[in-house]
Amino acid sequence: MSTYVYGIIASTHPAVPEYLSGVGEGPLRVLKAGDLAAVVSDAPEGLRPKRRELLAHQNVLGEVGAEGCVLPMRFGSVAPDDNAVTDVLTERAEHYKERLRALDGRVEYNVKANHVEEAVLHHVMAVNPEVRALAEANRKAGGGSYDDKIRLGEMVAGAVRGQEAEDGAAVQRALEPAADAVGVGPESTGWLANVSFLVERDAAANFMAAVDRVREAMPHLEVRLNGPLPPYSFVEPGPAEPAGTTAGGADAGAG
Repeated sequence: MSTYVYGIIASTHPAVPEYLSGVGEGPLRVLKAGDLAAVVSDAPEGLRPKRRELLAHQNVLGEVGAEGCVLPMRFGSVAPDDNAVTDVLTERAEHYKERLRALDGRVEYNVKANHVEEAVLHHVMAVNPEVRALAEANRKAGGGSYDDKIRLGEMVAGAVRGQEAEDGAAVQRALEPAADAVGVGPESTGWLANVSFLVERDAAANFMAAVDRVREAMPHLEVRLNGPLPPYSFVEPGPAEPAGTTAGGADAGAG
């Protein structure tokens, strides 16, 4: 039977609570290989990302992570069997041990931001004299000609696009000092900013205060904060991490 992988821990990690059940309500097991171990269960047949199964996956990681560092795998990480999992633990032992050290005591916060439509239009008018002048000229002309209306619409749309890029960079820039590492999500998400931050658990209050300051300073933005989360985006090191600490896929190498 295939093996479902939740996360990688140190072999000295406290025991997984017996009351926990995993995806498909299956019992959990811990597979050890040297200094490392993987929290697993039998993979259910016909696995689908239903809400119940997603919550089961997250609950296992939450409970295990509360007792010590865990490298979380994304939902649906399945290996052919237990041996395949322990083989990967052995092959990539130094990498996983480095990641456990780097992520110990840290959690992930994901920040998404988008424009509040009416508020950003007011903001664009306030900071762009050319747009403001044409809008005022059209107003005084009773709405302006058809061509003037088209021109104004194009100018506003261009200004909003420029503001999206500017605001996305500003959000990340404002929050980076409160985090240990940063991982930028894919651009095609419908958000002008989709950024994950690795934060020391004990410094979470400082990070959330920084998010509040962004909301106050940029009222034309809707800013959503999700976390604390297991550090999904930081299982693999990336170029934004100091000495090797940003976002990569949470990949056990066994799926």
